[in-house]
Amino acid sequence: MYRADSMAFEVPIISVRYVRAFVSFVESRGVSRQMLLNGTGVREATLDDPNRFFSMVQVVRVLSRAEELLEDEQSGFAFGQRLDLQGHGVLGFALLQKRDPRTLIRMIVDYLRVALPIMDMRIKCFGDEVCIALADTWELGSLRPFVAKMYMGSIHTLASLVCRDFVFEFDFQADRNAAAWATLVRGAEVRFGCNENRIVMPLSGYRPWGSDESLARRLAAVRSRESIGTDSPGKTATPPSGSAVEVVVRVKQHVMNNPGRNGSLDRVAEELGMSPRSVRYHLNLAGFAFHDIRNSIRETYATRYLKDTRLPLSRIAEKVGYSDQASFTKAYRAWTGKTPGDVRRASRVL
Repeated sequence: MYRADSMAFEVPIISVRYVRAFVSFVESRGVSRQMLLNGTGVREATLDDPNRFFSMVQVVRVLSRAEELLEDEQSGFAFGQRLDLQGHGVLGFALLQKRDPRTLIRMIVDYLRVALPIMDMRIKCFGDEVCIALADTWELGSLRPFVAKMYMGSIHTLASLVCRDFVFEFDFQADRNAAAWATLVRGAEVRFGCNENRIVMPLSGYRPWGSDESLARRLAAVRSRESIGTDSPGKTATPPSGSAVEVVVRVKQHVMNNPGRNGSLDRVAEELGMSPRSVRYHLNLAGFAFHDIRNSIRETYATRYLKDTRLPLSRIAEKVGYSDQASFTKAYRAWTGKTPGDVRRASRVL
């Protein structure tokens, strides 16, 4: 284990991708970027350099500052859950092609070891059960539980591709009750005060997504996050408030999960516990319009279905929220300058 006073803590090893993603997460919780980075040694300008790497000293300072400001023991896990396929960059879509669950999980572990070297992982297989245990690499002190939860959150999101049941074990205690944690982990079992930090995944109930339709939908969801997740807010008179940023994130998430008719403004507002007018107001503060968000996501989903499946156009129209094929064709041409038929024919040639 590297000690906190060793030179290794000064070596740049963490990609700006993760620091930038974490800063955006904290902003979505209502903490400004300036407040978060104050005193950490990380300058805002460095976040715009795609080739930048940060040292463990800088990363630990940013994480510690966030933990202090957020005052939420679940925030580390919640951030980890945002580190999905797109969040890890070159992990990319190759994982989705690995239909053997053990192969996919090993790829996830191997990738995280290299891309996010804050903690190490050991993987063991016992029959139909896979266990991933976290191992300390750096002397993290009081920040260790936060980082462990961050890793567990990301593994949860990635391993959900092949597993539906999880058991999380942490070697520290929690203040929140089991019910609060069960909501965050979607009903999985969470245990505290255990011998080690690990996640146990039974694969016996695993059912591969199998169909081209299901795979296309997953690809569309990931690419939607990639294409619209980096959109910068439009020019506004004042910086968007934390609540406005959070509304944008939640609206995008809902529409990505419901690109069809359930992705309407009324449904989104109901899901958020707000009025449609209030949703529009907060989106406008952050420089977004609801119809632009929805159309961007629908276009991405429609294109994936056209290229990766043999679904009839009428069925694709229904999946992205249109009552008939003609309306869908008109909308798709407005988005892309091409008809659905053009895109499908071109994909078959390729």
